[in-house]
Amino acid sequence: MENFCQLILNGVLLGGLYATIAMGLSTILGIVKMINLAHGDFMILGSYLSFAFMHWIGVNPFWTFFLVIPVMFFIGFFLQSLILNRVVGKGMEPSLILTFGLSIIIQNSLLLFFTPDSRSLMTPLSVKTIPVTEFLNIPLLYLINFFIALGAIFILHLIFQKTYLGRAIRAASDDEGAAKLMGINTKRIYAFAMGIAMMTAGVAGVLVGMAFLFYPHTGPQYLIIAFGVMVIGGLGSMKGTFIGGLILALSQLIGAQLGGIGNQLLSGYIVLLIVLAIRPQGVFGEG
Repeated sequence: MENFCQLILNGVLLGGLYATIAMGLSTILGIVKMINLAHGDFMILGSYLSFAFMHWIGVNPFWTFFLVIPVMFFIGFFLQSLILNRVVGKGMEPSLILTFGLSIIIQNSLLLFFTPDSRSLMTPLSVKTIPVTEFLNIPLLYLINFFIALGAIFILHLIFQKTYLGRAIRAASDDEGAAKLMGINTKRIYAFAMGIAMMTAGVAGVLVGMAFLFYPHTGPQYLIIAFGVMVIGGLGSMKGTFIGGLILALSQLIGAQLGGIGNQLLSGYIVLLIVLAIRPQGVFGEG
């Protein structure tokens, strides 16, 4: 029973990290209607940016948030403005090909500059736990990740619901033609949306780097996690993304406990298939 309680606790906390990983992918698909196959690689780019700042400046990885977040925003903003806007509204295939190309470029650039060796953003917090009972401990880093995920979702909700930029983003998402008639520059709005999505990818990259080892080529495995979370929770739903992260993380850890570590991914995607069979639009999806 103690092991099961610890497992559930770890799954809930890991679910917060999974939600953060998927947030940017869900945002850009819900707004721009574009699947970003480079999302995982942008997230790992955030990990490497934090690693570089940590060693150049000599600061704790948590302080690198203040550098990684604006850098990732400008990368997303200018990529959308200069490249990705050219394929918006032209079907899925051009954006898939383009973002797949960006994924290859990012992976090989990271390989060139940082070598294929594993990296991490280890801190003293990475090994600290908070004892609750004799048998139950809360991993401190997972707890921090969980609350950062909640905070990021809350901030995004405020941006989308309470600001002019957020209302313009929602208008462009709902009806691009009507938004243009109301004087909204939808291409610029899409650039801001991509910038916001890349900010969340940067946050996820720093959190993942503090929790796990990362390599230049590990982006696709986080892209798969992001897709699983997004599909379970419902496309474009912030609340759904959070719940989807919890469901996927819990199912993976329970599957690993019952069937061995080799079944971790399998159990997660069995749950994904069950959700799709029962509710194809996801738990909080519309339609």
